[in-house]
Amino acid sequence: MTNGDPPFDVRPAESWRSALELREAILRDTPLEAAIGIAFDSAPYVVVMASPADVEDLAVGFTVTEQVAPLSAIERVTVSSQPEGLLADILLTKSAGENLSRSRRRTLESRSSCGLCGVETLRDAVRPITPVGPGPVVSRSAVQRALAALENGQALGARTRATHAAAWSDDAGTVLLLREDVGRHNALDKLVGAALRAGLDPQGAMILVTSRCSYEMVEKTAAAGVSILVAISAPTSLAIDRAEAAGMTLIALARADGHMVFCGGHRLAEA
Repeated sequence: MTNGDPPFDVRPAESWRSALELREAILRDTPLEAAIGIAFDSAPYVVVMASPADVEDLAVGFTVTEQVAPLSAIERVTVSSQPEGLLADILLTKSAGENLSRSRRRTLESRSSCGLCGVETLRDAVRPITPVGPGPVVSRSAVQRALAALENGQALGARTRATHAAAWSDDAGTVLLLREDVGRHNALDKLVGAALRAGLDPQGAMILVTSRCSYEMVEKTAAAGVSILVAISAPTSLAIDRAEAAGMTLIALARADGHMVFCGGHRLAEA
């Protein structure tokens, strides 16, 4: 798959509606889901279940948000088709390859809904979080503008109603990039990879996600260097704790009629 049409397939189904007592044969757009292997210097690292599009973005974003290596250490990403799915092989600089951290070594495949599949110990699950920089001051209206653009920009979600999205916005609420995937972590990794590859400045950005706000989403946003995370669903208590520890602004339950600020309110202006 490439960055062309949204990755979906058309499948037959039977629709039943109680009010009409009607059964009807229909065709339904369904999102593709595939096994995507991520390797470093040809050594397998993890397999994620993801939408088979924007795979290079996924590989770069995963490398950065999982703190395997910084963007500057990535020399090349090669994506190839395999009988079982797709493989993204990431070539690191010599020093990064030698120091590849196994502090969160994966022992099995990661499901599209899972951020920690294969992690072996409690220490691996909750690591020290990356502090963010000062970041921008944004208005509440900018947050709402970005939310509206996030809603309108989901081509795959509009077709299938079965995917997550993540968006990169500037401090004025203009969405500059958007990525979609069957997995919320994958959507965020794809977004971060795309933004960093495009040279966008994390210090002037907000990230918006359509999923629930779990602590891994906070950690990935912090690792990307972005200080403001906006989620349409509620945060967990650990997500709030991690955002506070990173010095982030966490906005959640963000809908068309408003939002809630759970920490870092100093980055919000009323205008």
